[in-house]
Amino acid sequence: MLKQKTLKDSFSLSGKGLHTGLDLTVTFNPAPDNHGYKIQRIDVEGQPTIDAVADNVTETTRGTVLSKNGVKVSTIEHGMAALYALGIDNCLIQVNGPEFPILDGSAQYYVQEIERVGTVEQNAVKDFYIIKSKIEFRDETTGSSIIVLPDENFSLNVLVSYDSTIIPNQFATLEDMHKFKDEVAASRTFVFVREIEPLLSAGLIKGGDLDNAIVIYERKMSQESFDKLADVMGVPHMDADQLGYINHKPLVWPNECARHKLLDVIGDLALIGKPIKGRIIATRPGHTINNKFARQMRKEIRLHEIQAPSYDCNREPIMDVNRIRELLPHRYPFQLVDKVIEIGANYIVGIKNITANEPFFQGHFPQEPVMPGVLQVEAMAQVGGLLVLNSVDEPERYSTYFMKIDGVKFRQKVVPGDTIIFRVELLAPIRRGVSTMKGYAFVGEKVVCEAEFMAQIVKNK
Repeated sequence: MLKQKTLKDSFSLSGKGLHTGLDLTVTFNPAPDNHGYKIQRIDVEGQPTIDAVADNVTETTRGTVLSKNGVKVSTIEHGMAALYALGIDNCLIQVNGPEFPILDGSAQYYVQEIERVGTVEQNAVKDFYIIKSKIEFRDETTGSSIIVLPDENFSLNVLVSYDSTIIPNQFATLEDMHKFKDEVAASRTFVFVREIEPLLSAGLIKGGDLDNAIVIYERKMSQESFDKLADVMGVPHMDADQLGYINHKPLVWPNECARHKLLDVIGDLALIGKPIKGRIIATRPGHTINNKFARQMRKEIRLHEIQAPSYDCNREPIMDVNRIRELLPHRYPFQLVDKVIEIGANYIVGIKNITANEPFFQGHFPQEPVMPGVLQVEAMAQVGGLLVLNSVDEPERYSTYFMKIDGVKFRQKVVPGDTIIFRVELLAPIRRGVSTMKGYAFVGEKVVCEAEFMAQIVKNK
C-alpha cells in the first residue's frame, strides 16, 4: 500500500499578496504522520494554526480564504494544489501575513521548490477515499456543476464557459497527477478588464499586475475609461478598439485559462482532507462551488468513514480454499474463509460466501436464518490468522491461537446470499510471536461487524 509523504526539508517563497499588496513570505515545512495540511499565522500573537479543510473556508471571492477565531489566510489554492498534486499528505505551512504571495499567479514555483527539497515516505498508510458511485453538486443559478465518478486514480476534466468572444468555451484535462508539473502548474490566474474596477472598489487585487495575472479585454469601452484603468494597472495606454489578451508574456497554452481553473479545482479539493480516487468533471467551476463540493465530500466521508475493500469476483485470489486448508487446521463445517483476495505488509482481505446450506442455519434460525455473531468473529479471526501466518517462513509449521477479543460490535445481521468481505490489519508490529489486530466485516458497503484481537503464533509442527 502507498505510504503517506511529507517534505524532506523546508522551503520558503516570498512576494507580494494579490489582494493586500503586502510583502509576504510563506514557508512549507515537514510534518508528522496523519498531520494533514495546517497553516500557521506567525505574524499574529500566539501564532495560531488553522486546519486547511473545507469546513474552515469563510470566503470564496477571487480566492479561497480560511478563517478560525477571527484569524484569516487567503489565496492558498495554488500552494495547496501543488502539495496535493505532488502527493504530499502532511505539511505545516507558516505565513507572515493574511495571504500567500501570488508569485506569478501559477503553482509552478511551489512545484519547483517541492522537487528541489524532495519528499520522504512516512510510516502511516495513505488513506484514500475511493469513489464507488456518482456524487454530484449543482448550482442551478450559475449553471456550475461538479461531478465525481468512480475511477482507479484521481483525474479531472474541466470546462469553462464565458460570455466572451475571447474565451467563450475552453476545456482542460489531467489524466495523471504526475503530469501536473508539465501540463498545469504554469497556468496563471486571469481576470477580465470589466472586473478590475469592481474588485478594486471591494478592496481586492491591490497587488495585481501583468506579472501575476492574465488580463482579458473582451468588451469595448471608451478610450477615456480604458486609459484610467491602464493607469490603475500601471501599464501604458492602449487602443480601446483592440480586444484580446493584455500580457507581459504570451500564453503558455491556448487554453491556459481552463488549465488554471483545473489547478484551482485541485487546490480547493485538497481541503477535503483525504486524497480521493475518482474522476472529477467540473463545468464552469469557481471557488464557491469548489468549496461547496469539498464540504459535501467531507460529509460523505464521515458517513462512510470505514470503506469496504473493492472486490472483483473475476480476479484470481491470492489464496484459494485449498491453500487456506494448508495453513489453517479448520475443516468443514468450521473452515469459514473461502478465499483471500489481497495481502499487504500489515493487512489482509478475505471472503466468506454465505449460503442457505450452512449447517448452523438448521438451528439459527430455521424460519429466519441469521449467521451467528460468534461465527462472524471466528471467520474474522481465521482471516487474521492467515495474515499472521503470512509473516513467517514455513507457515505450515505454525498455529495461531487467539488470546483476547475486544470491542466486538454487530451492526447488521448476515443472512443467506450475503458475501462477507473481511479486512483485518495489524495494530502494531508482531513482537515475541504476539500480534494485535483490528478487523471489519462488510456486506456490500456496510460494516456488519468489527472487533479487535490479540493472537499468539506458535511453531508446533
